[in-house]
Amino acid sequence: MEKSIAVSQRKLLLISGTGWMFDALDVGILSFVIAALAKDWNLNPAQMGWIGSINSIGMAVGALLFGILADKFGRKSIFMITLLFFSIGSGLSALAPTLTIFLILRFLIGMGLGGELPVASTLVSESVPTKDRGRVVVLLESFWAGGWLIAALISYFVIPKFGWQIALLICTIPAFYALYLRLSLPDSPRFQTVNKEKRESVLKKIKQVWSKKYAKRTLMLWVVWFTVVFSYYGMFLWLPSVMVLKGFSLIKSFEYVLIMTLAQLPGYFMAAWLIEKVGRKFVLVTFLLGTAIFAYLFGNGESLTMLIVSGMFLSFFNLGAWGALYAYSPEQYPTVIRGTGTGMAAAFGRIGGIFGPLLVGNLVSQKVSTDYIFTIFCISIVIGVLFVLFLGKETKQVELD
Repeated sequence: MEKSIAVSQRKLLLISGTGWMFDALDVGILSFVIAALAKDWNLNPAQMGWIGSINSIGMAVGALLFGILADKFGRKSIFMITLLFFSIGSGLSALAPTLTIFLILRFLIGMGLGGELPVASTLVSESVPTKDRGRVVVLLESFWAGGWLIAALISYFVIPKFGWQIALLICTIPAFYALYLRLSLPDSPRFQTVNKEKRESVLKKIKQVWSKKYAKRTLMLWVVWFTVVFSYYGMFLWLPSVMVLKGFSLIKSFEYVLIMTLAQLPGYFMAAWLIEKVGRKFVLVTFLLGTAIFAYLFGNGESLTMLIVSGMFLSFFNLGAWGALYAYSPEQYPTVIRGTGTGMAAAFGRIGGIFGPLLVGNLVSQKVSTDYIFTIFCISIVIGVLFVLFLGKETKQVELD
């Protein structure tokens, strides 16, 4: 019996994680495409910022919409729809003749990306035993590092020789994978049980998320999601461009960001190892503080060694914190509103993802130094840490309602 459960768990992790990896591939490719588009289309920093921000606007809409729909129609079907959204959109964006059309397609891609992440983490949280839940969700998040690594490799080898359009076409692969999911992925057993017993309106579920019982944890989640997404998309979508601003060539910048990306996987694995030993709060707070410290050091770095070392630690801590956040978020709510609650928190967080890239674009256009810009992200993360410390409750080994 134990063996069959383990195999099923591995299969679930592999299927969900591969979808997660394609998500990261798309977002990672975008960070390199922005730098390439700036040269091909002569974009100014404000226009570059809008590419990242329109993606986050779509993610906010997608997280809210698909999170609610996942509580109504099931995790599996919505997971598949979100995969198709961003897969097909990525292929079409490679053919975009103008920035306006590219931005419209990035909005649609963002909807798929924003919906897939909270739905997948909810599905996995509800499908594994309590003792393994946190570790498995962090391992699910580790596929994000794999996607970023593939994005960095594709960007380094493909974009300079064949152009950004070919790199985006490669991101259409998930469209075929989504069809495979139809046959391979079971829906959440908890959702199936609760769905038979209890049906509630969307409005009632939204009200329940902000009811007296859940208001404190909802406030905590929304603030943490906002600060983490704001800083992540502000920093990481601009990493290749920041390296160019610091005087490195486009190809060299891609190479250095690829090196930094390698540190993401150890960050996830360390968080996965710690999360069932010391708890969600400790891992989330520790890794967020590490992110804040190395964001500051990266922004102030001048030498290549300092930039690469601080960039690697920034990747290590930030992506480990993401893993803990995705494990922690679905555990705040009962099954009947889990998709809605997690999706709403992620949607609010994506508002931060709108402002982060725009802020960097505007500040760069005003010749503001990167040390000042990264200090803003450092302060943002510390605010998130304070909310987790004072409002967050430990959920390690807590049975889901």
